[in-house]
Amino acid sequence: MKKSIIGFILFVAVLKGFAQNTIHPVSLEYEYPTDKAVTQKLEKWRDLKFGVLLTWGIYTVPGIVESWSICNEDWIGRDTSISYCDYKKWYFGLSNQLNPTKFDPDQWATACKAAGMKYALYMTKHHDGFNMYDTKFSDFKITNGPFKNNPKADLAKFAFDAFRKQDFMVGAYFSKPDWHCPDFWWPYYATPDRNVNYDIRKYPQRWKRYVDFTHNQLNEITSNYGPMDILWLDGGWVRPANTVTKEVLSWGMPIPPFAQDIEMDTVSSIVRKNQPGILIVDRTVHGKYENYKTPEQTIPENQSNDPWESCITLAGSWGYVPNEKLKSTEKIVHLLVEIVAKGGNLLLGLGPDKEGLLDQSQIDRLKEIGDWLGKNGEAIYNTRSIKNFRSGLVYFTVAKEKYMYAIDLISKEHPLGKIISWTGNTPKKGSKIFLIGGNKRPLKWETKNDVTVVKLSESEVKSLQNQPAISLKFERQ
Repeated sequence: MKKSIIGFILFVAVLKGFAQNTIHPVSLEYEYPTDKAVTQKLEKWRDLKFGVLLTWGIYTVPGIVESWSICNEDWIGRDTSISYCDYKKWYFGLSNQLNPTKFDPDQWATACKAAGMKYALYMTKHHDGFNMYDTKFSDFKITNGPFKNNPKADLAKFAFDAFRKQDFMVGAYFSKPDWHCPDFWWPYYATPDRNVNYDIRKYPQRWKRYVDFTHNQLNEITSNYGPMDILWLDGGWVRPANTVTKEVLSWGMPIPPFAQDIEMDTVSSIVRKNQPGILIVDRTVHGKYENYKTPEQTIPENQSNDPWESCITLAGSWGYVPNEKLKSTEKIVHLLVEIVAKGGNLLLGLGPDKEGLLDQSQIDRLKEIGDWLGKNGEAIYNTRSIKNFRSGLVYFTVAKEKYMYAIDLISKEHPLGKIISWTGNTPKKGSKIFLIGGNKRPLKWETKNDVTVVKLSESEVKSLQNQPAISLKFERQ
């Protein structure tokens, strides 16, 4: 069996289409919150533009994709020589091996700060139900294994504190489904898919226990770990019946003939009593508890004034999988520019390894991103979008005051030249145009027939040609 398990691990680690049925697409629906404390925090969050989701759990021990390998659905590959029950037993047994003795959340926060990130989400629990904090409502947790006597055993406390010390807005990722909890996946029955594996209509008391369990854990997370800004709830198939729309059905997820409702009104009452104004992100469940939308591994085609965030991984997986190729600095900068120009934020997914560290390749990539933002951040942070957000490979953002920024994407296919031009978004007559992070000399420019042309010197082209993008600043009309 051990040999087969290893083979399966390698299979999962390299499977690039693995998460195809976990991707959350873009929706046009949005309901703006009415609580003043929530709206104020939401606008502050929109100013930050760039955040991080730290994904880790027992799946980091073998270095495989997070949680999904124990979900028994057709799109998930599995070695046919291994029984499903044996695989789940092995997987859950990884809780006895996770011992992140080098756990260093200050390393995480420092690296993310250097990247120019402004907010951080810590994963308290993924779908497999393993708790990366000291819950009192489950023994399946980091403080009940080989790490339990470590001074930093309650990982969440130290993670949240490390990011707060670096002036981050902080939040908790929490999975609504819990595949280890016997009141979600009842051991009496098989587990055919991601949903609860019994008929809630026949066993309402069992489901009530699960709802209470969820409420108790969310009360812990929002009352025991200091000030918190965001509660990011994953697992959108756990939702009220009236929210299972044609849009949801079109995703291809298995939908049972009954609701898996965890009573979000009560959740909201609990967490906002503990944390007034906290943003609640009930992913894909459109309405008053989806305070911002979260398209996953994709960017919306169009600009939107609604609050939204593209959550995209730095590598291929959310968690740490050894030897996965990281996206280039150029790719991340281009994603960030496009997302911000369209009105969103970028949440970049990172995975600490089984020892509790970001590896050097991640740290180096984050620093490269931060080097660009250190020079061009004025065109990104605290900006908003406009309908005419793009002209070719030039993207536009606007300051809350009188300025506009034109950000020209640079690549091998689109090298920087002495001329930068765009259509529309004409600078104010008499405005001076400057390079952000440049030598502060006004650039020569003119607009004819709605086409603006800006001229760079040869020395400016030479010094900037290896950048992933350059930013221009001017007064808008």
